[in-house]
Amino acid sequence: MTDLLLLSKDTPIAKVVDGQIQAILPARLPLFLRRTGDIRAWLESRAIDRHRTNSRLLKRALRLESPDDLRTVLRVNAATITDNYWVKPLDDSRTTWADVRYTVNRFALLALTGDANSFNQPFSRTPELTNTGSFEKCWRLVDGQWWLVKAGTAQELFSELLIYRIGQRLGFPMAEYQPDGDFIRSRDFTHHAAQDFESAVGIIGDASGDYVQNYQALQVYGQPLADAYLQMCYLDALVFNMDRHENNFGVLRDSDTGAVCALAPFYDHNIALVSRGYPKSVAIGRDILIDDFTALAQFAQRPLSVPVLGKEELEVILQGIPWALPVTDAVPEPARLVVDYLLARQAKLREENCAWIHECF
Repeated sequence: MTDLLLLSKDTPIAKVVDGQIQAILPARLPLFLRRTGDIRAWLESRAIDRHRTNSRLLKRALRLESPDDLRTVLRVNAATITDNYWVKPLDDSRTTWADVRYTVNRFALLALTGDANSFNQPFSRTPELTNTGSFEKCWRLVDGQWWLVKAGTAQELFSELLIYRIGQRLGFPMAEYQPDGDFIRSRDFTHHAAQDFESAVGIIGDASGDYVQNYQALQVYGQPLADAYLQMCYLDALVFNMDRHENNFGVLRDSDTGAVCALAPFYDHNIALVSRGYPKSVAIGRDILIDDFTALAQFAQRPLSVPVLGKEELEVILQGIPWALPVTDAVPEPARLVVDYLLARQAKLREENCAWIHECF
């Protein structure tokens, strides 16, 4: 690896010499680097998932046929939409933040759909090379605001939008989602990196399955962060979100001081609820997600005030979702099943945690 300068906007944060971090402003370092010091792993974690079909098409169009993640991110100075970090060669005195931050994305359709008309273009800086995650997606600039547009099945898109609306109703901090034709889009909650988003891997490593350990790690940054994590775990248990891991939640930091400000808005619920098929029964027996939340609630002993969702209210929340769930012989009324399933999970959560969950109005 060539020697590098790590910056936040135009402020040098650290030097990378012979692959080793030499901090200039330790408090401003990415949390992952503060925890591990592994600059290569941090850079590679910012690369587009090489297993996505459209990732391969994108790299081919950009003349980046090597699968090497390091080479991929360095092609765009490791810059992303959602934070202000970037790198340049240590001997480069000319390149500035204005040169590397993204103002246009000509390869959005290629990244999202594999659009052939987007293939034969000259190279231009694109945020797609640092757009992580396993689903086909792209960044689209709409009226000066970046939106993450994501593909999925009808069940995945239905679940994502419904869970956003449920989280809103519960009063939780949710990333905004909207239908976008055959896709779903989510507004950049850093608002052009007014704050830096960092995934929880920088704090907890890969121990995302241990709710109590995660809670304790977040408490270091203040009880409000830990309380927000408790809310997120409640929502995950309510909507059967199987896929909460260290890279799909995180924190927001002040980009000028490095201070951790808040848990990031809750996002990425497309492997939840009915996205992987209908439950065989709405009756709730042994349930790992409810058990894990219950263990966390008993450890934290923090009051959690949430509205009780009623049947009619859930039916209203479902209205207007543009993706129809498939009808089967076993499930002739999928919307009704979703409502009954959510009510059953809500009842089980409240039964198991009556000492901590309180109704708010």
